[in-house]
Amino acid sequence: MIAAKVIDNIWATRKADSLRGLKFMLVEVLGGIDAGRLLIAADTIGAGFGERVLVCTGSSARKMLDRDDVPIDAVIVGIIDEDCAF
Repeated sequence: MIAAKVIDNIWATRKADSLRGLKFMLVEVLGGIDAGRLLIAADTIGAGFGERVLVCTGSSARKMLDRDDVPIDAVIVGIIDEDCAF
């Protein structure tokens, strides 16, 4: 999983049938070597603009939707309430 910040939503009025009903958000990766990288992630929890979120990627993302036929690489699976202190 990666930490990211929601920066916008993605509107797609025409899309594959398997993607209907999914909400998409543009997120920016926080920290690490991929910091600043932009991803389009399906939002399963109703995240809002500016929120820091947990994003699951790869085949694990598809499993979050309980469907293997969906062409999804990233899914928002949690909202970060506060950073942990090390």
